[in-house]
Amino acid sequence: MEHLDSKQEAAGLPGFGNEAGAAAGRVTPARIGELEAGQVFVFGSNEYGHHGAGAARVALQKFGAVLGQGRGLQGRSYAIPSMSGSFAAVAREVEDFIQFAVSRPDLTFLVTRIGCGIACYTDEQIAPLFSEARTIPNIHLPAEFWHVLSKEGR
Repeated sequence: MEHLDSKQEAAGLPGFGNEAGAAAGRVTPARIGELEAGQVFVFGSNEYGHHGAGAARVALQKFGAVLGQGRGLQGRSYAIPSMSGSFAAVAREVEDFIQFAVSRPDLTFLVTRIGCGIACYTDEQIAPLFSEARTIPNIHLPAEFWHVLSKEGR
């Protein structure tokens, strides 16, 4: 898939459905170096909270993730376990995250491509788990997830 920056993706350029255009402003940047006030970095974790690589390491180094805590809000980050070995478990964790985000409208959650790195899931597998997030204004999703959701008409 061609990778465009988040502003191009949000504008609904070729290769991205109307869903991405409708979500203008709700596309998580591909790289996050700092957070604005009220933003939370959402990353895939292992259940043991080792945070040794990928987005988990970024969360640990920059956004207050806690070693040994594999799920939930920690500092300015939120861990979603995505390496338990069970896709059903990942789905439950995403559901829990969405419920939490709904309960915290004061925060903006920048969801990274959880599960799509060392956990070896694809965007096509993970994105539909976030289908409900399409209508939740404080949840931002990666362009790749918006693209999958728009193709599937979810």
